[in-house]
Amino acid sequence: MKPDGPPITPAGMAALRARYDHLLGSERPAIVEVVSWAAGNGDRSENGDYLYGRKRMREIDRELGHLARRMKACRVVDPAHQEDRSKVRFGATVTIADEDDNQRTLTMVGDDEQDASLGLIGWSAPIARALRRAGIGDLRKVTLPGGEKEWEVVAITYPV
Repeated sequence: MKPDGPPITPAGMAALRARYDHLLGSERPAIVEVVSWAAGNGDRSENGDYLYGRKRMREIDRELGHLARRMKACRVVDPAHQEDRSKVRFGATVTIADEDDNQRTLTMVGDDEQDASLGLIGWSAPIARALRRAGIGDLRKVTLPGGEKEWEVVAITYPV
């Protein structure tokens, strides 16, 4: 793991590892078995099991390569060990409010584990970049597709 690579939470790294292990240990061997069986059935050019299996195997191999590169490049940062908890740093859960006092709660996570529907915002997303190093009461402007919007940091928490 590179000390200057993109950050990822321990849970995010565990999810990448679990996906890698599942593909390598379960899905790929099952596809290899189907392809081997289908190859023994004769004409491969018209054998749907063989053609689909080979295509799926290429997809799995591509994803395995991607996952291996990401796991090697990312550095695990445990948000529970952040020293300065008064500012927004990686792993922080931040409550922000707009000028109409509409509040949103966001958690800053690695780009590989982002899911906006769950409030998990990737560390390189525009709103995460704008909120970095902000303290409670700070105002930050974010340029969104709908235009520029200003948010106030209302609360910052970290896991314990």
